[in-house]
Amino acid sequence: MDKRVIVFLALSVTIILGYEYLLNELGLLPETAVSEPADQPTTEESPSHADTRDLEPQAPPLQVASGESSPKPIADNANVQEVRKELTVPEVVEVETNLYRAKFTSRGATLTSWELKQYRSTHEAETLVQLVRQGSKFAQPLIVTTDDPALTKELGQGVYRVSKDFTTLDQEHPTGHVTFSYENPGTGARLQKQFTFHADSYVVDMELVQSGFSASAQVELGTNFGIVDWGEGFIGSVGAASLVDDKIEKGMPDGELERKGTVKWVALQDKYFISALMPKHSSSTVANNQGEKLVSTAVRLQTNEPGTPLLLQLYAGPKEHDTLEHLQVGLEDTIDFGWFLFGSWDTVRAIAKPIFHILRWINEYTHNYGLTIILLTVGIKVLFVPLQYKSYKSMKQMQTIQPKVMALQEKLKDDRERLNRELIKLYRDQKVNPVGGCLPMVLQMPVFVALFNILYMTIDLRQAPLGLWISDLSVQDPYYILPIIMGVSMFVMQKIQPTTMDPNQAKIMLLLPVFMTFLFINFPAGLVLYWLTNNVLSIVQQFVTDRFFFKNRPILPNTEVAEGKK
Repeated sequence: MDKRVIVFLALSVTIILGYEYLLNELGLLPETAVSEPADQPTTEESPSHADTRDLEPQAPPLQVASGESSPKPIADNANVQEVRKELTVPEVVEVETNLYRAKFTSRGATLTSWELKQYRSTHEAETLVQLVRQGSKFAQPLIVTTDDPALTKELGQGVYRVSKDFTTLDQEHPTGHVTFSYENPGTGARLQKQFTFHADSYVVDMELVQSGFSASAQVELGTNFGIVDWGEGFIGSVGAASLVDDKIEKGMPDGELERKGTVKWVALQDKYFISALMPKHSSSTVANNQGEKLVSTAVRLQTNEPGTPLLLQLYAGPKEHDTLEHLQVGLEDTIDFGWFLFGSWDTVRAIAKPIFHILRWINEYTHNYGLTIILLTVGIKVLFVPLQYKSYKSMKQMQTIQPKVMALQEKLKDDRERLNRELIKLYRDQKVNPVGGCLPMVLQMPVFVALFNILYMTIDLRQAPLGLWISDLSVQDPYYILPIIMGVSMFVMQKIQPTTMDPNQAKIMLLLPVFMTFLFINFPAGLVLYWLTNNVLSIVQQFVTDRFFFKNRPILPNTEVAEGKK
């Protein structure tokens, strides 16, 4: 194997292995340890930022259902006690659509569960993906908070009256409403939350109507709502994200971070799932780092005239590209097709998106992403045949003139300046480009990175089977068969490729396939399948090239050099 190939491979491995360490050093990645709260109160405890566990309502506020203008009169003390008991017992409201199963509590009118019916937590388990963090003392999703701690505690701990106009959502009844209403005549605070659900959509329309608020209101996404797996992967930003003034910010904030401007959305995300609030009226977003692997975010709404609705939408579901793109707010950009080193690289993104669409187009016919990856790799390999031929030809030329190069190096080892002049003259006379073997590989690097991103980041491959023992292309091969075969293919490639190294160096380089095998053991099976297919195609291409193109054909214009004559 040529030294340039070794340098190329070494740089590739360095990029793969070294980026995470450097990002951590620069503070651009979240911490990896989990910090659990010391106590784990039930979800019926206060979900507000303030600690409300010691809250004992002395006079429970009266709540009115949607559409009622005032509390119902109470006849006597016995009825008062009965009403007080009723209003302090929270109610669980369940909503089920074709895509998810959600649960709300009337205490604070917050979300306690959001299960995705089409996604399982693991391939073998029957447990559905749960987007709401369970058993947390932190803010629950969709709680309304204000700058007034007392009012925040009241809105978060109060029990709302519930109105629901549907039992099931399906094709015959595609839309339904759930309304939570709260009123406290003593403080004058009144809040109504109306949620509109759709049978075949992850989007929930929200309408807030308030009065008695003197400060702006925040709608919280809660803590880790939408983050299923923090992971230890190579790509992707896990944590808070927002699009403000057409600029996306991702990752974990150092503390509490507020962004002001035109807010399109604020979100919590991992590699495959996301929850996002899309406000129609807003002034800023707030993200808060609450500990290791604990993050919350919210959108701050400017309160309008009393009785004027505040409108926003909630999306909680998978990062399906077409679904997010259909929302037309830029949420599809949270799928990071353009990762490269320390940020997104526009060139990689521009290459990755067309390849991603081609991948899905092929899969419409194959219905097997493993076969799709193989066919896509074959197509890309065919496109790069001219570049790879030039690379192979350059390597053969360098191998042919290697005796001349070594002779010059030995003769002029004490005169580096003259040695460089003589080597340049030799390359010019023989029309050999010393970097010709590496240049095609450099040109292929964006395609490789784009494919790496697609196969590692897109939810399309999550729990997609190849067949036989591979039941999920997004996780590692459980029996390490693909990485081992891939290592064997790399060994074969090394043995048949032209090289300018001495025999001792060549033997040392035989350790490279072993190293790459251990590296790829932890890679997703889909990515290993791509690399293995590419190696097999390279071996076939090299065999065909040697057999039909370079057989009995001089490599260099100067055949005397090719024959080793002076």
